[in-house]
Amino acid sequence: MEFFRIKKDIPFMRHALIFNVISLITFVIAVIALSTKGLHLGVDFTGGTVMEVHYSQPADLNKIRDGMAKLGFTEASVQNFGSTQDVLIRLPVKQGVTSAKLSEQVLGELKQIDGSVVLKRTEFVGPQVGKELLENGAMALLFVSLGIVGYLALRFEWKFGVSAIIANLHDVVIILGFFSIFQWEFSLPVLAAVLAILGYSVNESVVVMDRVRENFRNRKFRNTPVPQVIDNAITATMSRTIITHFSTQLMVCSMLVFGGETLHYFALALTIGICFGIYSSVLVGSPLLMWLGLRREDLARAEKKAVEDAA
Repeated sequence: MEFFRIKKDIPFMRHALIFNVISLITFVIAVIALSTKGLHLGVDFTGGTVMEVHYSQPADLNKIRDGMAKLGFTEASVQNFGSTQDVLIRLPVKQGVTSAKLSEQVLGELKQIDGSVVLKRTEFVGPQVGKELLENGAMALLFVSLGIVGYLALRFEWKFGVSAIIANLHDVVIILGFFSIFQWEFSLPVLAAVLAILGYSVNESVVVMDRVRENFRNRKFRNTPVPQVIDNAITATMSRTIITHFSTQLMVCSMLVFGGETLHYFALALTIGICFGIYSSVLVGSPLLMWLGLRREDLARAEKKAVEDAA
């Protein structure tokens, strides 16, 4: 579906070097921030106390957060759990205070806010569990990246796989860089958003790369230089890109604005990832194909090898 069509190819590759330098600078800034400041890990990764409480009426989450701030837990996670009357509270580890003592203090504060509150359960998440979650998350990120490279290398050619994974990891590092620079809380939902962006971004890369491959097969572009072939592929998919990303960003922005504190950083990570996903697919991955020396012969060899393997 197209709402509009750009008739004249936009010369993206003419300015590829400038865009690649900008990408490199932002990438280096993100890496430096991650190396020096690190990530502000949430309770999911550092360990802490998880409490579930029930109210006889819909709970006022803002008052509960204010109550946690009075106890010194300015970074406590407070969210509804299943219904508006059930609330899940995540508190970071507090030195010198046991989980049982901490739950007593919190429950006492909550009763001052609303006497109908009832404690349903209290659980302590140890730092070791948080460390395992972080390691498992990193492994998930690694396997997803390897899977993307393998898929693109088999479907297209190894140069496509290399350029796509560099572009997609560029998105991941930029998202992590934002969270490191501004010290936003990095939790399991944010990790899920990062993994979602990997899949989302590679979809955009595949669309552009598929059009590049079609152009190489088209006799119309037989004598056309590679940069112009790539420019035509990007321009031809521009309408689809704008419609898709605008619709997705509209939904994510609604979560960012109306989702409350629970979905704030999840939606924020998706917002950053979608914006940079468009940029990386067009202005990072595509120029890398050109720098890697992609030629028609590369695709011809890949297709010939696929036919021989099938035989």
